[in-house]
Formats: sequence, C-alpha cells, structure tokens
Amino acid sequence: MERSMILYLSGPITGVDNYQEIFRTARGRLAAMGYKVINPAEMIGVLHEGASYEDFLDIDLALLAKADVLVQLPDWESSRGANRELGFALGTDKIVVSLDSLLGGGDGRGPAGDL
Repeated sequence: MERSMILYLSGPITGVDNYQEIFRTARGRLAAMGYKVINPAEMIGVLHEGASYEDFLDIDLALLAKADVLVQLPDWESSRGANRELGFALGTDKIVVSLDSLLGGGDGRGPAGDL
C-alpha cells in the first residue's frame, strides 16, 4: 500500500474506557510507517455538548470520505459505528484493511477486505 494514502481509523468508542489510547497508539504506529492518518477519536470534544451520536457519525463519515483506506481496529465488529463506516467504505470503493495485518506486514487485507 502506498504511503501517500490517507488512512481512517475505525473501531469501537462507545463503552470502551481507553478508546483514546487505543486510537492514539494505532495512529502513532501508522504515522511512524509514513502514512497520513485520520483519527476520529480526536473529534470527541469538538462538537457542542448536546451533540448526538448521529452528529458525530455524520462528521466521521465526512472524514472517511476524504480517506483512501479504512483501517479496522481490533473488536471493530462489536461497534455499530464501525459497521456503518464499513458499509460506507465499501459503498464508496475504499480499501479496507485490518490494523493487525497492516502492521504485520502481510497484504494488509482485513476481515472485510475479501468482500
């Protein structure tokens, strides 16, 4: 995968106490490999206090639209938002990879990459 591609991190946030650390670590590892990375977990706190789940997801999907690749973090399957991001990514012909396979040096294809 080309290092000039923009990667979007996708994984569970709701109900995960250390989600910011998980997303930040993933971003750091990928950035160290030379990738440009969008971390949607950094958007928490940007919207007004009364923002709804759908408000956040609208912004997440707009950010994903600017990316070339959806990177699935561990346990993404349990996240309603990550599943919606996957549907959006597939519907807009994004590349879909798992973080583990990307970091492991394989072909980078994640669980949804074979769809």
